[in-house]
Amino acid sequence: MKLSIHDETEVPSGITASYVDGRLTVKGPKGEVVRRLQDPKISFKVSGNKIVISCEKATKREKRMANTFNAHLENMLAGVQTPYKYVLKVCSGHFPMNVSISGEQFIVKNFLGEKSPRTIKLKKGVTVKIEGDKIVVESCDKDMAGQMASDIELLTAKRNRDLRVFQDGIYMIEKANEPLTGAQ
Repeated sequence: MKLSIHDETEVPSGITASYVDGRLTVKGPKGEVVRRLQDPKISFKVSGNKIVISCEKATKREKRMANTFNAHLENMLAGVQTPYKYVLKVCSGHFPMNVSISGEQFIVKNFLGEKSPRTIKLKKGVTVKIEGDKIVVESCDKDMAGQMASDIELLTAKRNRDLRVFQDGIYMIEKANEPLTGAQ
């Protein structure tokens, strides 16, 4: 049975939102997040302090898309108030690993005794800080922060080695402001 969808989300005070050409922009005290949210059958409307997602005679697909857009909207509103934070830990048992940031590059030197450093380019809108053996990744955009933390973790991926012996690497210990179980 096809039903009409009409979801209203209230924008907290101090945050502004606009929807132009399929892009939703949310600006808040901690930053700005822009995301493309567009579907031919789902309409967005920003009026005053409310964002309305609506669809007439929605099928299962449109209901799923509307719920997905609603979840993205809530993440955007939460991110501009308090940025998302991922914490990674540098673990080196065999060789002392050196981690640094140089300009827009994240550099890992002496990983498992390798002579050439492993590097990755930092994404715009994401701040990466090194605090001792911890790496803190912060951003207003949850997806960008999570992708940067994942890229840093995958930078020290090991292949063709016994993972029970070679446990060196960079591992995520806190994910989107929630500690992972078993991580220290």
